[in-house]
Amino acid sequence: MLPTHRLSHGRSRRRRNHLALKDAIQTLCPVTGNPKQHHRVCKESGYVRPGLTIRVPKLGIGTDRN
Repeated sequence: MLPTHRLSHGRSRRRRNHLALKDAIQTLCPVTGNPKQHHRVCKESGYVRPGLTIRVPKLGIGTDRN
């Protein structure tokens, strides 16, 4: 079944211009100063938010690399 009125390329592209992916927000870790993704764990220090630090020795998150 076909639509009764065909949409122009410009009209359909104007409708879809809000569907593009946005860049990920980068913030700085207050402990190490390294950039990290917003609401994610810092790989060096394990910092997430005040009062929450995650340590995963198997992955090297929040531990010393020595």
